[in-house]
Amino acid sequence: MASASATTSSDPLPAPIAQRFAALAQRGRKALVVYVTAGHPDRARSLALIRGVARAGADIIEIGIPFSDPLADGPVIQASSQRALEQGMTFDGALGLIADAAVDVPVVLFTYINPLLAAGADALDRAAAAGASGLLVTDLPVGADPALEARFAAGPLDFVRLVAPTTPSDRMADIARHGSGFVYLISRLGVTGARDDVSAELPATILRLRTATTLPICVGFGISHPDQAVAVSRFADGIAVGSAVVRRAGENVEDAVEFVGELRRAMDGKTVAR
Repeated sequence: MASASATTSSDPLPAPIAQRFAALAQRGRKALVVYVTAGHPDRARSLALIRGVARAGADIIEIGIPFSDPLADGPVIQASSQRALEQGMTFDGALGLIADAAVDVPVVLFTYINPLLAAGADALDRAAAAGASGLLVTDLPVGADPALEARFAAGPLDFVRLVAPTTPSDRMADIARHGSGFVYLISRLGVTGARDDVSAELPATILRLRTATTLPICVGFGISHPDQAVAVSRFADGIAVGSAVVRRAGENVEDAVEFVGELRRAMDGKTVAR
């Protein structure tokens, strides 16, 4: 059972995501969460990208399940999803990528509700068998479907929940209670996509969220260069980057991998080549 209180004395080890954050905390490091779209630019290069970003320093990899109507995503990820769908990528195809990649970092399925429901009642069990550790459903807010949410929370994957910058503090606490693994804090309103600035309100929002949960906090939406990653990671437990990686991967997978390495080095306080 993957809930915030799931670990008991009978559990042999913490869940992989909790283990990763504990190891990072011991080393004084912040988590680098990297999103990639399954099957983009094509299956072979998608597999190379997943393995490459793990080697480059990603601590958690979000595998986006291609969907025909990705309303929360900006143009870069929408285009990557469409390209993957045109080449036949499916939910089970994404699980095959995860299994074949066999990376040594936790993998989180990043999906909309429709592809997940269409995959069948045993979708999460199949995902866990393939090597996934977490689940993030972009269009299932807390309270939208309590029975379905309870089913996901009781499944084999950590159920990562989203928090918006405008979420009231009591609602933040409610969201966190219904999640596990970490909390994904959206840095700004709107769809995904690279931006050049970081909201001045973000530190205060992170502080508010810390009073509502003991789960690690990762901030995403809009992080597009190393300076932003460093600035945000001063306050959060990790940063999530997606569009900036996906855009580079569409042009050259090696460039995308190198970009992830630049983020990792910057977050670790090492010089980033310009």
